[in-house]
Amino acid sequence: MSPLTPGGLASGPQGPKNLRPLLDTVLDALETGAATRPGPLPAGGPAEVAARLREALGEPFPHHGDEHALHTLVHALAAGAADPAHPLCAAHLHCPPLAVATAADLAASALNPSLDSWDQAPAASELESLVGRALADEVYPPVGRTATPDALVTTGGTEANQLALLLAREKHGHVQLVQAENAHHSLHRATWLLGLPEPVTVPAPAGTMDPAALDQALTALGGPPGTVLVAATAGTTDAGLIDPLPDIATLCETHGARLHIDAAYGGGLLLSDRHRPQLDGLTRAHTVTLDLHKLGWQPVAAGLLAVRDPRDLHALGHHADYLNADDDTEAGLPDLLGRSLRTTRRADILKIAVTLKTLGRTGLGALVDQVCDHATALAELIDVHPHFELYDRPTISTVLFRPAHATDTTVADVRRTLLTEGRAVLGRARLDNRLWLKATLLNPHTGPDDLAALLKLVEGHTPR
Repeated sequence: MSPLTPGGLASGPQGPKNLRPLLDTVLDALETGAATRPGPLPAGGPAEVAARLREALGEPFPHHGDEHALHTLVHALAAGAADPAHPLCAAHLHCPPLAVATAADLAASALNPSLDSWDQAPAASELESLVGRALADEVYPPVGRTATPDALVTTGGTEANQLALLLAREKHGHVQLVQAENAHHSLHRATWLLGLPEPVTVPAPAGTMDPAALDQALTALGGPPGTVLVAATAGTTDAGLIDPLPDIATLCETHGARLHIDAAYGGGLLLSDRHRPQLDGLTRAHTVTLDLHKLGWQPVAAGLLAVRDPRDLHALGHHADYLNADDDTEAGLPDLLGRSLRTTRRADILKIAVTLKTLGRTGLGALVDQVCDHATALAELIDVHPHFELYDRPTISTVLFRPAHATDTTVADVRRTLLTEGRAVLGRARLDNRLWLKATLLNPHTGPDDLAALLKLVEGHTPR
């Protein structure tokens, strides 16, 4: 079979030969497609981008195939992409993935293990177990603990938060969620999906949970130990703020409440010796959400839920005779169905494992330090600039700012104009009843000139 034959397989004896020329095609299409963009985004806005994509696609499912489809569609996708590696793409928690992680992800796609039974993923299932426990050790260091923690691989923070609520409900039979105004929307959605009561929401007057208000809420709720679940945040989506975790943990222990910490963003600070102390109190949580496709430079998806007491995971146990028959389990075949709510699962752990092993603690820590330093540098530029207003010094790598004396309408218009032109991608956040531009810096290779160029673009598009 020719390597370019459409029916060629990605794995098996001929897999590498079939893939090699196709990779050249993909890399060329990525390069030529990106070159058509004026910046991190395609120009023209939704209607023009959609029209160009429709033209490239043509008939989605033709009677006869097109041998050029791979190049055509990858080129079109690259031309119409938001490139997180561009230094002026700084809107969201949308990281530029590391090349080594992306290469590992290709291997996972080619081998296509499915982590719902050992006979579909012999090595991948062991890799997930080993690396998951190693990451759980980062959250729950061995000193002083009474159980061996574990971490489940998820599709991201949303699934991890949902799992945290599910484990709490299954352990205690009923759970009332208490969250702050700054909590991620996925927590509220999880209560709806699980049929739980509406969350009790406490104020976050400075963008973080108010411990005094939490104390009042917990006192009013009462109830048996564990039936109240407090969800704190380490790295808010809007400003990257971290709740006062030690104070919250103490209140939970005093009131017998269970504690979950959503560290989908801020959990990446664990990788940095310099910034790790900002997460003091994390180890006192029953469950912790992590998300390495944010501050971990992984291709989507790379979420985890760390669990302090692995006995909590017994609730996920499920039996399907064709996947985990009792006699197979007794004979030593690992049972994987209790590792997720999903059945078919990709080997997302491979890219994470390759990254940890390749860069090590010092290499990943350096990347975290770099993006945090970039945020500090941008904040300093804004603070001394006569035409900008800074919201506050960054806690992690998010900077909020706005043109001085501008209305909210002007702020929104400037952002959309830059998006439509494809010149810069900035987010938006509403705090203190005002609209702010949001720069989330996740590219370690961003330089001082890039930061200055970003401000110059915003200034140049702001009416005076």
